[in-house]
Amino acid sequence: MTGDANPGHERHMTEKIRWGILGTGRIAGAFAQGLKFLPDANLKAVGSRTHAAADHFGNLYDIPRRHASYEALAADPDIDVVYIATPHTLHHDNTILCLEAGKAVLCEKPFAINKTQSENMIAVARRKGLFLMEAMWTRYIPAVIELQKLLSLDVIGDIRMMEANIGFCAKYDPSNRFFNPELGGGSLLDIGVYPIALSYLLLGPPARITAMADIGRTGVDERASVTFGYPEGRLAVLNFSVTTDMTNDAVIFGTKGWIRIHSPVHRPHRLTVTKKVIPDAALSRLPEIVKRLSRIPVLTPIKNLLMSRREGSLIFPIKGNGYNYEAAEVMGCLRKGKLESARMTLDETRSIIDTMDQIRALWGLKYPCEH
Repeated sequence: MTGDANPGHERHMTEKIRWGILGTGRIAGAFAQGLKFLPDANLKAVGSRTHAAADHFGNLYDIPRRHASYEALAADPDIDVVYIATPHTLHHDNTILCLEAGKAVLCEKPFAINKTQSENMIAVARRKGLFLMEAMWTRYIPAVIELQKLLSLDVIGDIRMMEANIGFCAKYDPSNRFFNPELGGGSLLDIGVYPIALSYLLLGPPARITAMADIGRTGVDERASVTFGYPEGRLAVLNFSVTTDMTNDAVIFGTKGWIRIHSPVHRPHRLTVTKKVIPDAALSRLPEIVKRLSRIPVLTPIKNLLMSRREGSLIFPIKGNGYNYEAAEVMGCLRKGKLESARMTLDETRSIIDTMDQIRALWGLKYPCEH
């Protein structure tokens, strides 16, 4: 099911979209900063669990309405859409709270802890006829949009494999969200969702899954490696960690070359395209030449030169801090009365959560809220 237009929820083109932010942490601040780059966005309200936190955040980002509870923010009549910026384990309840209050919602990734939660959230949005989207901001970054265009032009031929790595070394603290299972900690939900969502964008849902993880002292996945198998032998190899610094890039290998997505893979601005090129002069005699050279080991390097490489980098500057692109997508959908984004559908979000459930099942990993 995709988001058909709902005329009753269209926002007039000349009116600003009124935003509320639920939560006052680091990601909430980044999103508030991103909204400043959108002239048709009006950051109207913030909700926290205390007056002090709401006032502090409101002062930082010049937000006029400060609410001392999430319920008060959801009930604010002057808000069109709420950005959910709370810890993973609160996304389900916070999203449903806002939807039931009649607000459109952009929910920070991961959308939910598990598939059941995601289905509940989606069901409420569809019952209420309200817009809902996972905040997978990478989908809306210019370099990623251009990457899809390059692939549609058959620049590197058919995709055969891809690999993606994302990781950093977080300071160990059992209470920190990276290591705390009560907060849905670990690498999978926090950053593993990025390469998984990228593989979905390029190859779709996997037919087969293998996965290994290092489960740390607190019971969360600190490092993990996942392989997805697809029809026709295509593969995606995905690595992620909150205890290891990694290259934070990705490479897509095709039958005619490959494309590197340079770091940071979740917010890229540079792509390098490498194409295999067979010289025209050798093309007609290539089978004969390769056959002859293969018989003479010392001439193998010459044979390899027949396949030269043409390489070029493409730069796609990011305006703002990157969060503005997903916010602009939400506002565009609201203005058209759409209930979801075509670039990040709710069915795909649910499928990604289901895939992460299957990965955790292979590890035998459950979060406390699931027991």
